[in-house]
Amino acid sequence: MKTELLLVGKTTDKHFEAGIRDYAQRIDHYMPFNITVIPELKNTKNLSEEQQKQAEGDLILKQIQPQDTVVLLDEHGAEMRSMDFARWLEQKRNTARRLVFVIGGPYGFSPAVYARANEQVSLSRMTFSHQMVRLVFTEQIYRACTIIKGEPYHHE
Repeated sequence: MKTELLLVGKTTDKHFEAGIRDYAQRIDHYMPFNITVIPELKNTKNLSEEQQKQAEGDLILKQIQPQDTVVLLDEHGAEMRSMDFARWLEQKRNTARRLVFVIGGPYGFSPAVYARANEQVSLSRMTFSHQMVRLVFTEQIYRACTIIKGEPYHHE
């Protein structure tokens, strides 16, 4: 199974970027993993939140193939402990050809993106910056991979 992480806008904090790159390389030892950055919209001052979500949504949907299993990182999604996420990911590895996780822009997703998604996952009931979510989520994917392999990274 190939795994893709779609991000709206580049990671601007160099420390987060370094951590994300590190975890992405680690994940790649367990499964094919790629990060695709969708460029931020220009001139958003003239766009309402809904218009911005719609424009970002169109760009997101262009990156998704019909057979993809699409999972949105969304505050209203299912919350899982790391062990549960590892079991969930292992099950997806057996059923999905390409698993696509999407971290949207600052206002969330358009209705069209929600309609296309297969599932939604939440990292926490707390709110994190979109920059930080990227680092936390790539670490969680790596953690899940080590749990699946029975490696000692996760302690429970």
